[in-house]
Amino acid sequence: MCLAIPAKVISVNGTNAQVTIEDVEYTASLLLIDHVVPGDYIMLHAGFAIEKVDAEFAEETMRLLNELNPFKEGE
Repeated sequence: MCLAIPAKVISVNGTNAQVTIEDVEYTASLLLIDHVVPGDYIMLHAGFAIEKVDAEFAEETMRLLNELNPFKEGE
C-alpha cells in the first residue's frame, strides 16, 4: 500500500521544494508537477510531490491520519 502525506510548501528552488509536515521540514522533488509556489499544499510520496491539493483537503487528511495514529501520546 502506498501513502501520500499532505505537506505545505515553504520555498521553491528549481525542481525542489522545502515543505513542512506538522512542523518538520523535508525536501520534496517537484519533477512530477508544475507551478508550485510557497503556500501551496502538495501530496508527498517517497520524496516526490505527486499532486497539488487545497488547504482544506490537506488539513482534513492530516486530521484523519492523526486520528488513526496508534502511537498518539496520552491515549
